[in-house]
Amino acid sequence: MQCCLLAGVIAVMSPTAAVGEVACRPILAFTAVEYSPMQLPALERKWTAVISVNASRCAPHSQGQFDIVFSRLKEIGPELEFREHFKWLSPSVTVQVGFWADEAVERYWIEKITPCPCAR
Repeated sequence: MQCCLLAGVIAVMSPTAAVGEVACRPILAFTAVEYSPMQLPALERKWTAVISVNASRCAPHSQGQFDIVFSRLKEIGPELEFREHFKWLSPSVTVQVGFWADEAVERYWIEKITPCPCAR
């Protein structure tokens, strides 16, 4: 019984030690957002955003992943929330997502920014 309890304590403590290692996160912010004109014949518009990446807390040449979550409105259909995955790299990244003619972005935000090694 004590053997199992000790194994359980070690299992719980091991991930904590790994998580306790120093990790930093860059600061990402939208600096410009726009829709392209309608693209014929597909009737599609491109939503483009420039995202500034302040990775001053990170080790040089760091990069990682992040998500943009969209709340999409559709003329004839339900509102839909979805996410797209992108790669961050300092000092900025430009991202694009396609939308049909009857769709519009209601809201958008950044989530799940992967950590980076901290600068020394």
